[in-house]
Amino acid sequence: MSINRVIINSSPLIVLFKSQQAELLPQLFAEILVPSGVFEEVTMAGEDDAASRQLPGISWIKRVEITGLAPEVAAWDLGKGESQVLSLALKTSANSAAIVDDTARRCGQALGITTIGTGGILIRAKRRGLIKNVSSGIEALRDAGLWLSDSVVNLLKQQAGE
Repeated sequence: MSINRVIINSSPLIVLFKSQQAELLPQLFAEILVPSGVFEEVTMAGEDDAASRQLPGISWIKRVEITGLAPEVAAWDLGKGESQVLSLALKTSANSAAIVDDTARRCGQALGITTIGTGGILIRAKRRGLIKNVSSGIEALRDAGLWLSDSVVNLLKQQAGE
């Protein structure tokens, strides 16, 4: 399934910026939506944080104001960012939600929302020829603070044909 638009949560944005891989996003998706709560969460870290410093000047994101949460998402009692990402995905069509939280991913899948993790973004990048392998990208994500179990890393490498 081709995904042209992605609604992205804080964690994927932060680790992609910190691992210097954020530039993959505009190469993979025609439109990158960032809910207002996610934007605020990322930028409140201050000037010492790569994502906080860079996000406000990025031209390829579209910041979206969220006025209310979808009741079916609110019932899951997720964090503000995850709730806004999934609510926006329900309100719009042909979207994918980039989230890493397991409960938020289960919520999205239960509601019929296509979810993609940060590792999945790297797999897409490899399939499009934007990166040579996912192994070095995964290592950079881990160095940037994303916890990935060895079994998840092995699964990602297998899906990428490595």
